[in-house]
Amino acid sequence: MQHLSNIEPVIHIRHLDHHFGKGKLRRQILFDINLDIAAGEIMILTGPSGSGKTTLLTLIGGLRSAQSGSLQVLGKEICGAKSRQLVKVRRHNGYIFQASNLHNSLTALQNVQMSLEVSGLFSRAQMREHAAHILEQVGLGKYLNYYPNNLSGGQQQRIAIARALVSNPQIVLADEPTAALDSKSGRDVVNLMQKLAKEQGCTILLVTHDNRILDIADCIIHMEDGRLMSQ
Repeated sequence: MQHLSNIEPVIHIRHLDHHFGKGKLRRQILFDINLDIAAGEIMILTGPSGSGKTTLLTLIGGLRSAQSGSLQVLGKEICGAKSRQLVKVRRHNGYIFQASNLHNSLTALQNVQMSLEVSGLFSRAQMREHAAHILEQVGLGKYLNYYPNNLSGGQQQRIAIARALVSNPQIVLADEPTAALDSKSGRDVVNLMQKLAKEQGCTILLVTHDNRILDIADCIIHMEDGRLMSQ
């Protein structure tokens, strides 16, 4: 099932297959995936556990190399890409996962600054300024010097969102970002993602089982047994 747009897609997938293992252990995970995602679009990917959602997300994000078919991200073909090429792809992305994956030995400010350090484009003062600004935007301006263990789950996920968006990525990939949160915190987190992404003009692909947040999507795709089923 394709989602097609008149706008030039930032993610363009055709006849994508993927498998794990070799020989008798070989198991196909994705089957003939065809999908377009446009700039600035929020797409939600739903489906049961084991349906291939996270595998597709990791391929689009350059976290592993696609094996067969065509997978173009920002106009570049990354199917069969080498690790060096995938590193370049990942520089355009922000990642948000179910676990906030914060460094507990670093403050909120330091966790967010880490995303800017890899670019080598900013001075220490500039990194601090950018990180403090986006933490202010996510409502954590008073908690810059707090450590994650001293903050709630919702606050930790807000730091993760700030970290993902501080470098103005063109694509944000989120895997079950509300799974560990209560209803209100989950809603706050996705509203925040939606607001900041629209302000920055980035594209969001969000994997979720959480039916309470489907209303933020421009498009919803359902996945079963490694196949896209519906829009």
